[in-house]
Amino acid sequence: MLCSIGWQGRGYSPEFTRNMNAVVLGRLRADPQVPVVFTVMADSICAPCPSRRGMGCAADDRISRLDRRHAAALDIRPGQRMTWAEAQARAAARLQPRDLERICNGCRWLGLGMCQSALAKLQQPD
Repeated sequence: MLCSIGWQGRGYSPEFTRNMNAVVLGRLRADPQVPVVFTVMADSICAPCPSRRGMGCAADDRISRLDRRHAAALDIRPGQRMTWAEAQARAAARLQPRDLERICNGCRWLGLGMCQSALAKLQQPD
């Protein structure tokens, strides 16, 4: 969820980037009422990732640690459903941009500041 909030169009491969754009820009941001389901395995976002291995990932240890920290910080359980708007509101209410340093520790994109900026933007009044 946090990765989708911070998505800026940079990916691991051209195929991954196209897919992530389709999911994040074409579905989530296009219709905030779209339902999302949280999983602990590879999902539609992971489909073309070069690290995907069946329903898992070549980087399972690192990804699982990130996923557990994200889930704990956002109080989300596997199988839980909500709209994308509800997911964004949850992130905006529960997290501060500086929290991502701890929650996303080990993510190669963290140092670019994209996710922190996107979370801060969610928290700005309209």
